[in-house]
Amino acid sequence: MAKGYWIGRVEVHNDEGYKPYAAANPAIFKKFGGRFIVRGGPFENPEGDARSRNVVIEFPDYASALACYNSPEYQANIKVRQPHSFADLVIIEGYDGPQP
Repeated sequence: MAKGYWIGRVEVHNDEGYKPYAAANPAIFKKFGGRFIVRGGPFENPEGDARSRNVVIEFPDYASALACYNSPEYQANIKVRQPHSFADLVIIEGYDGPQP
């Protein structure tokens, strides 16, 4: 079964205001089997527009990734983040087919 992923790109304009959002996320993600694959770190942006923070979160499957996003806990936490940042988020099913 293919895994599910969140791919997020975030620009924070108030670090102190953003901290409660970041602190609440691990418990929410854990409830849905999510784990960080990428959480910040150095990066290059050879094409397109960049954001200062990048994150990839892996879930057991696509349904779990969607359920996490749509959960009351995460929807409430979005409201904590929004005044302090803007984000692009893609929720996508992983590829589980043949490889080259």
